[in-house]
Amino acid sequence: MTLYRISLKSFFCTIFLLGVSAIFGYAGAQDVSKANVVTDSKIRNIDGVAAVVNTGYVTRKEIDDRIAALKKQGATLPDDGSLRKMILERLIIEKIQLQNAEQEGIVVTNKELDKIIADIADKNKISVAEFKAKVIASGSTFEKYRQLLRDDVILSRYREREVEGKIKISDAEIDNFISERTRAMNGGGVQRSAPAAKGEPEEIDVAQIFIPIDSSAGVGSQAEAKKKADQLLRDAKGDVDFLQLGAMAAKENPKIKFQDLGYRTPDRLPQLFYEAIRNTGGGQVANIVVKSPAGYHVLKVLDRRAVVTGTNPQPQATPQETSSAAPQNILITQTMARHILLRNRAGLNDQDAERRLAGYRDQVRAKTADFGELAKKFSEDGSASNGGNLGWMGPGDLVPEFEQAMNRLQIGEVSNPVKTEFGWHLIQVLERREAQLTVEKQRQFARAAIRERKFEQAYQDWLRELRDTATVKILNVDDAAASAPR
Repeated sequence: MTLYRISLKSFFCTIFLLGVSAIFGYAGAQDVSKANVVTDSKIRNIDGVAAVVNTGYVTRKEIDDRIAALKKQGATLPDDGSLRKMILERLIIEKIQLQNAEQEGIVVTNKELDKIIADIADKNKISVAEFKAKVIASGSTFEKYRQLLRDDVILSRYREREVEGKIKISDAEIDNFISERTRAMNGGGVQRSAPAAKGEPEEIDVAQIFIPIDSSAGVGSQAEAKKKADQLLRDAKGDVDFLQLGAMAAKENPKIKFQDLGYRTPDRLPQLFYEAIRNTGGGQVANIVVKSPAGYHVLKVLDRRAVVTGTNPQPQATPQETSSAAPQNILITQTMARHILLRNRAGLNDQDAERRLAGYRDQVRAKTADFGELAKKFSEDGSASNGGNLGWMGPGDLVPEFEQAMNRLQIGEVSNPVKTEFGWHLIQVLERREAQLTVEKQRQFARAAIRERKFEQAYQDWLRELRDTATVKILNVDDAAASAPR
């Protein structure tokens, strides 16, 4: 097991490791070859059909199963009646993708599927027979699980081919990304430009982390977005790179956006933004989260400077400024940490895992046990034999929840239990150091970050195009399938 971040190309395949319960609610695709000659009254009697999608359909029971799976995972769900419609839309999109993938000849053979299942079992350190037994014990059938798994692999391959494979990134985009990031890091907490005299016109360089809210989002969803924005504001006030914090948040939730708006005069900033940062100095974070009709905004003033009059609005860069904007080796903070991991698995619920790790934490804090020895005995991770030591890790090397918790610790400090997609962790920081990030490493990071930004936009555009070109008829979605046959 590794805590390293996964690439976009492998992202979809990793969902299989998050626990079989996460996908049991997903119903298999079903085709209706003669849907064009079936009347609405007959369609409504087919297992409570919620929507006809091209030559297939989505049932109300599929919606019920998906909601049940989300509840089983402990997801926070809206309570305003919008949930069923949201789930239906997701199922419609998935159905369209499966149909198109079939037309394009994308298939997963039984041999490939057997290999994938064997890999999943191996990574969970159990045999295929044991894995099959766990699937059945969860309330599903193994045949149904195989079909759901096959659909997921087909979807991931189709998405990769249609979206990721068509993303292009130029060297100029990489250079601009590095220059902007280097300038932001060099200016943290320091005024890089001559400030405007009192009453004189000025330009303000503002960066934001944006947490969007859908116009149809319920009270619960809005509360979750506000809670996330408040947490990001608290983190931003610490000793962190604001844009890197935004990148981590976007990695955790692709809907979150982060950007440097560049130098703007007050009249070219949104009025809400300017009111929030009117008295905020360069290198400082706004004191409050800004709420707009589109969502929540966490703001940082990167710089304030006097407006330069004349034909060229940009001041001539000094040699030092020119050097700092060019690609170069930059310093980053690396952390050496170790952890104890209790994996997500049948028979171990969140409460038990958290209680066990809290017990280990108390032993270490009381100096009645050594963290490394506890890791060797109890950690369910490949690092256990090394006392849980993960080696030197830089920004972006670890999954967001783990990295954020680790960054808050002092050297020698032990965390409270932390949950990630891999399970529950207890973390101890051993050492920190400043290290140089080479130009080549910067370019690799920049390429990955740009690809991720472009992928999200391209992916959403692609989904809208799929939805717009499909023939979809919504029927009876609001009611649950009271006793739909399986």
